[in-house]
Amino acid sequence: MNEQLLQKRLGHQFNDVALLQQALTHRSHSVSHNERLEFLGDSILNCVVASILFDTFDSIDEGDLSRVRANLVKQQSLFEIAQKMELSQFLRLGEGELKSGGFRRPSILADTLEALFGAIYLDAGFEAARKVIKSLYEPILVSVDPTTLGKDAKTLLQEFLQSKKIALPQYNVVATHGAAHNQEFEIECLVPKLEVQVFGTGGSRRAGEQAAAKLALETVVKLLSKTPTNKKSKPRTSQLKLAGIATIQSTTAANDQKQTAQSSVNQHDEQLSLDVSLPQTIQK
Repeated sequence: MNEQLLQKRLGHQFNDVALLQQALTHRSHSVSHNERLEFLGDSILNCVVASILFDTFDSIDEGDLSRVRANLVKQQSLFEIAQKMELSQFLRLGEGELKSGGFRRPSILADTLEALFGAIYLDAGFEAARKVIKSLYEPILVSVDPTTLGKDAKTLLQEFLQSKKIALPQYNVVATHGAAHNQEFEIECLVPKLEVQVFGTGGSRRAGEQAAAKLALETVVKLLSKTPTNKKSKPRTSQLKLAGIATIQSTTAANDQKQTAQSSVNQHDEQLSLDVSLPQTIQK
């Protein structure tokens, strides 16, 4: 285990390396495991993230801050941070957990990351822990939209479609890849009314659905945000012609009918004139 590499990724050099080793130790490995450090780190993480959100978003209220914080400190968020750090290669697991792929399990990775926060706090104090947590969360906070209140992609997609009176999306497992302990799920998300079909992948079915829902939401929003151009309406004749109706012939026929009617009227007038003048001819 390359402890120096992990400390570099954390941005913290331990004074007491034993704390680092304990934070990385799962209960399946030995009696001196990381569960107590995890408990401590969880509290520190919540405090630091709450402080960061309080300073960053000064216009949202307590309830919204709580929802955003809950989204940032949940297991999935910690798991994603741990994956980026490649934390799995530093874990100390028992033989059983190693065989079952415990080093890839979201719960183990998330708990270990919290244990590391607790270990840093004991090693160098609160500010040191705050610095590490802030550096790990800064890339995430850049993309955080407080207006979504920490809702996941599936919830946001569902609520958006409901607001537009569009039927809820459909999710289907298209394929699974990899070994049983390290599967990747490919998920299809359909919004039939809008003819939207997108795909997402993840380490679990839920993660795949979330990925697909996120892409579907982006696609639907983009599709519905397109506004019609301000072109003048085409004449009715042109519109019908585009629809496959022979309006030119119809218009010509109408004109012919009009001319025929006018001709009939003229002939009728001539006939009346003839009838009126006929008696005069006889009299002569």
